[in-house]
Amino acid sequence: MKPFDSQQYPSSSSLSLIKKGKFYHIYEDCKNWVLEDKTKRGLEVKEKTYDSDKDILSEKGMIYDMGGKGIKVNIRWHYPKDKHSIEAVEKSAQTMERRYLELREITCPSD
Repeated sequence: MKPFDSQQYPSSSSLSLIKKGKFYHIYEDCKNWVLEDKTKRGLEVKEKTYDSDKDILSEKGMIYDMGGKGIKVNIRWHYPKDKHSIEAVEKSAQTMERRYLELREITCPSD
């Protein structure tokens, strides 16, 4: 079996929720921490990519701009527990959270 076989990764609905923020959820299964971008939750997974330097599998979907141009975006990341601590995953989640809060402040300052 390949290290990131799709059969190895259940849907987030069947995983144990560890932590949640305004824009993310962190789940766990027996082998991985899974960081999910809540703003991309409904997207269909179109592609999975593996970053061998960081040892992280990313699930990507497609969003479309007003001109109909498709843009690949990350939906969730799988961090192997034997290579990444929960603290490292939380740090990535907090970085994502800050980025979304900054974008919201720029685009919707009255909220």
